[in-house]
Amino acid sequence: MSTSRAFHMLAVGSRTLRQQGARAAAQRAARFAYQTLGASELEVPLDVRDIADSTRLRLAAPDVRPARGSRLRIGWICTPPSLGSGGHTTMFRMIQALEEAGHATVLFLHDRFGGDVRHHERIVREGWPDVRSEVVDVAGGIRGVDACIATGWPSAHVLASAGTQAMRRLYFVQDYEPYFYARGSEYALAEDTYRFGFRCIALGRMVGDLLRSEVGVDADVTEFGCDTNVYRHLGPQSRSGVVFYTRPVNARRGYLLGTLALEKFHQRHPEQEIHVYGQKTVDLPFPVTNHGRLTPAQLNELYNKTIAGIAMSFTNISLVAEEMLAAGTIPVVNDSPYARADLPSEFASWAKPTPGAIADALCALVEAEAIEARALQAASSVRGDMWRPAQADVVRIVEDEVYGPPSPELQSIADSGGNNR
Repeated sequence: MSTSRAFHMLAVGSRTLRQQGARAAAQRAARFAYQTLGASELEVPLDVRDIADSTRLRLAAPDVRPARGSRLRIGWICTPPSLGSGGHTTMFRMIQALEEAGHATVLFLHDRFGGDVRHHERIVREGWPDVRSEVVDVAGGIRGVDACIATGWPSAHVLASAGTQAMRRLYFVQDYEPYFYARGSEYALAEDTYRFGFRCIALGRMVGDLLRSEVGVDADVTEFGCDTNVYRHLGPQSRSGVVFYTRPVNARRGYLLGTLALEKFHQRHPEQEIHVYGQKTVDLPFPVTNHGRLTPAQLNELYNKTIAGIAMSFTNISLVAEEMLAAGTIPVVNDSPYARADLPSEFASWAKPTPGAIADALCALVEAEAIEARALQAASSVRGDMWRPAQADVVRIVEDEVYGPPSPELQSIADSGGNNR
């Protein structure tokens, strides 16, 4: 860097410190370092050597299928989980269902930065103690499994490039992941994974419809669930305030729209407490009660105290919406025909994704009469044990993919139970 540019940056930093404070000055310094050092390269969650190409893939399948009913060994590829991760929790529900069906599972962890797999395994055991999967580093290779299941676009590339032994390959799709990005390289690389030929299991109709309309892929579609053992109505109580999940790095959760809407909401209802959770360090221009990271049980307690919450997601319907409903908090959800297909609730509040429309929806909910009666009705509308259908679907689909098509008798039983393929 030239001396004149260095002095210029020091002057800008000093002025920012005086006018906007230490936090803003630190942010500018971090942004400058980020740009200067090319740190954006680290945001691609995949080593370029692992990138596969659908036009070049020639992946082998086993010549002989195992006998139906035999114990299978099923691999899953994912990034190392953090405690409380919703996507990992949904994946582990499916893994647990396979284990309950008598199959062995292997968790192949894909850590681009080479973290200690023993540390990651401790997180798995702490956060999901009922899961018995063997936990290994995918860098050691993908072998010794009858099938392997990708769980996101980076892991799909890893499965395609490293899973070269004969096996069945599937793809558990929880979001339409090209929408994570602006149109560009990452968008195209994420989109291409749906053309790898893996059998796709779409969580919800929105993802299934997008796979068909955007890529021309027909997927097995299973339905969303809600853990009503955790998220449930705890009894009548006085409700007040609203709640919002704040994680600025998760753009698909509508952080900026949510904060702009809450600012307008606060101007109209300063008496209503605004609760946020997810990240303790967020700096918002209105008063909030920041709970930081909450366990599911703590989150359920919060949802039992609030009137409404923001539950936006732009790549699939958010699990948060139904979890709020189960506890009696009314979710404000960004409106789209895709999302409505996965949340057919008369109690959800649908809003155009603009700050004003979201604020209007929140205001209408806190201004309504009979708030607790509505909360109880909303909670009662959520079915119990809702993950069981999805778990049963995943077990059936994986078994059919590995064993081969079922006999006509078994197919008749599957069809009567609602085959979504």
